[in-house]
Amino acid sequence: MSLHSHAPTAHDADQPRERWFVHRPKVYAADVHGRFRRLKWLALAVLLGVYYVTPWLRWERGPGIPDQAVLVDMVGRRAYFFWIEIWPQEVYYLTGLLIIGAFGIFFATTLLGRIWCGYACPQTVWTDLFMWVERKLEGPRTERIRLDKAPLSARKLGLKASKHAIWLAISLVTGGAWIFYFNDAPTLLREIVTGEVSWKVLAFAGLFAGTTYFFAGWAREQICIYVCPWRSFQAAMVDEDTYVVTYQDWRGEGRAPLRKSQSWDERTAEGLGDCIDCKLCIHVCPTGTDIRKGQQISCIGCGLCVDACNEVMAQVGRPGDLILFDNRSNQVAKADGQAAPVRLLRPRTVIYALIILVVAGAMAISLAMRPTLDVSVLRDRAPLYVQQSNGDVQNAYTIKILNKTHEARTYRLSVEGLANADLSVASVDAQSGRSLTLTAEADSVATYRIFVRVPQDAAKPGSTDVTVLARDLTSGEIGQHRSVFMAP
Repeated sequence: MSLHSHAPTAHDADQPRERWFVHRPKVYAADVHGRFRRLKWLALAVLLGVYYVTPWLRWERGPGIPDQAVLVDMVGRRAYFFWIEIWPQEVYYLTGLLIIGAFGIFFATTLLGRIWCGYACPQTVWTDLFMWVERKLEGPRTERIRLDKAPLSARKLGLKASKHAIWLAISLVTGGAWIFYFNDAPTLLREIVTGEVSWKVLAFAGLFAGTTYFFAGWAREQICIYVCPWRSFQAAMVDEDTYVVTYQDWRGEGRAPLRKSQSWDERTAEGLGDCIDCKLCIHVCPTGTDIRKGQQISCIGCGLCVDACNEVMAQVGRPGDLILFDNRSNQVAKADGQAAPVRLLRPRTVIYALIILVVAGAMAISLAMRPTLDVSVLRDRAPLYVQQSNGDVQNAYTIKILNKTHEARTYRLSVEGLANADLSVASVDAQSGRSLTLTAEADSVATYRIFVRVPQDAAKPGSTDVTVLARDLTSGEIGQHRSVFMAP
């Protein structure tokens, strides 16, 4: 069979066209009052407070060392978190934090569904703040809809301009607060005010401000539904005992509007349920989800629909919690007139908790026991060795002594595993002997080029395993590193 192109006909024009992209209706979230709305306001206030205040906290560490409590010092190659100081070679602590964070979200999701998405995710927090500004300026949901449909006017232009100006101000403050975590906050603020700040700092602040403005002001729920990968993972984290936002269809169906002259006995006789199809649960949802259709990937588990439905149920004189946080097991039991037991301890919750405890415990022990001295040794490979005129064999090493204390220290360097080894330093005032006295400044790495020489009759042919030792003459702490000594 051959394929031939043909000109469109009248019949083709009558056929419905398949749309490759379906426009998503804009979500106009209505305001709501209730315990979950208050909980979201509390979470927003605490999280934003922590974010904006933390860079200004001080922590005294000693002279010449940053006193910002939380600081990622890119220039000094350090990360400070109150009393903890992380060096570049200790990046595994960051890995540990990421593991704890990931399994912490797994644990929370297994118990309470997408509670992270609904209350603590930065996208949710800043979007909630932006929507609050929008409601304050443009009014309730119905007024915002009418305003968007109305033709352009001075009032509409003023409201829109004011809203976006406040959004941009919040975004700039957000981006500015973020760069404070990578620079000394008071110093950077002074540089910003005086115009002495570098263009790199301004570029990063503008980048974070721009993403905040776009994500929270324009993209909003589309980030949660289409972009964020967690909305796909969370389906594998929940089970029949996970507490999620649930519409009790056994009680609410069939749904129908409540007529003024209709009593609840009449509705029951007609086979109707408690849901009066007011759609307020959809109108207050920040993602526009109809929870009555069951669990959906767009639901972020914030519980605002619970507050809205309870308010309506109170107005019509019906019991609350037609929509509530519940699990599948309990819903099945309720439909049969029973109640399912609460099962918080389940295999997956126990496993997640154990992983968090093990990783956190290992990090705590490692931090408590980590040394203040570290030694690294790099042996020259070209040449492998040098045989001097008197027959002695010499190897060259680059030795780095890491002093993690906040004061200068002196160390005694020696080599074990070689008989009659003589050590010397490649410098103008070179010293030599069976051991060397070396120094390292406070909170720094001291680098030395060391020569190790062995008499010909004491040098073993081939490779000999050796250990380079550095003893802190103040504390007695010993750092060591294994290497080899090469000979003919």
